[in-house]
Amino acid sequence: MKTKKIIIGIILLMISSLVSAQADLDRYLQTAAENNPGLKVKFYEYMAALEVAPQTKGLPDPQVAFGYYIMPVETRVGPMRFKISASQMFPWFGTLKSKENVAVQAAKAKYEAFEEAKSKLFYEIKAAYYNIYFNKKAIGITGENIEILSSFRKLANIKFESGLVSAVDEYRIEIEIGEMENQLALLKDKQAALEIMFNNLLNVEENEAISIPDLLWNENFPLSKQAAIDSMNLLNHQLLNLELQQESLRFRQEVALDMGKPNFMLGLDYTIVGKGENNMAGTDAFVFPMIGITIPLYRNKYKAMVQEVVYLAAAKESESEDKSNMLITIFENGWKDYLDANRRIGLYKNQLMLAQKSVNLLETDYATGNKNFEEILRMERNVLKFNLELEKAMADKQAAISFINYLMGK
Repeated sequence: MKTKKIIIGIILLMISSLVSAQADLDRYLQTAAENNPGLKVKFYEYMAALEVAPQTKGLPDPQVAFGYYIMPVETRVGPMRFKISASQMFPWFGTLKSKENVAVQAAKAKYEAFEEAKSKLFYEIKAAYYNIYFNKKAIGITGENIEILSSFRKLANIKFESGLVSAVDEYRIEIEIGEMENQLALLKDKQAALEIMFNNLLNVEENEAISIPDLLWNENFPLSKQAAIDSMNLLNHQLLNLELQQESLRFRQEVALDMGKPNFMLGLDYTIVGKGENNMAGTDAFVFPMIGITIPLYRNKYKAMVQEVVYLAAAKESESEDKSNMLITIFENGWKDYLDANRRIGLYKNQLMLAQKSVNLLETDYATGNKNFEEILRMERNVLKFNLELEKAMADKQAAISFINYLMGK
């Protein structure tokens, strides 16, 4: 009963550790969302795009003119001294609304570009996090292997002093330890570089400590392959961006058509009249309204504007189709990596168990006098290899899931 309680306690502790590790990763993602300068660029571009719509839906600025008669024009009631005119131009009906719609759809496309940048950043952070995890585990596993070889070296030294083996066994261990120590130093240098890169993604201090779990979670992807593809086609931010750009071009075509229609002008004149010959003040003249219209005579210009948008819309449609095909190809590779990593986890768990059993048997054989030390070293290399491959497969699996989620716009 006591043993059972201990096992349950260990399991609960591991679950608690995994939950804490995932919470740490979520916290890093939140930090990156707030700090990453590249993401801020996309956000500010989106905010700037939001300010375009109010500019487009406003009328053109009214015009006010002042005219002074150098030679006053005499009228019955007196000489005209100067004139003030004011006018307002009105575009064709619906033109301003179409321009606003163009700006709104363009702003929405900028938002999808921002979301795409955020999804990509989150994937890069997760991938870097899993690389740091694997490299940290590789450092630990390599260090443990050096300790195991050091114990073998003591055993070989005892057998050599007893005259049971030659000094070759010791030399082999020294060679093996030397190579592993070099590999360990390389892994430590790599760890420092990986942590700097990770902190730069978060835009925090380069020497900021990173919380890495002792054991990486082994979650499976929750959706089927087809469901994931359907979700990608609906929610991928690159596709949504292109879709909104197409919608913006549709409204832009309406604007181009409206540009070929007349604009209207309404205005007024106010003329100041001076004193006449009878020394009496004249009567000012107030004229309202003044009406004008622009006549779009040069039709080729407006036809070309419409045709330009038609070609741009066709190009954007082809770009969207090409992007969809490319994403399907990328998804297939990501799905392949996920399945491959999942298979490797099962494979190397089994291989590691068999290799460890083999080492234990060979070590016992060697200790009792059989001279198969080279086989021990070879099998110990396999233990190291399978241990590293297992951790790599677990990291690759979570990285593949993160990449698929990125393609799905999560």
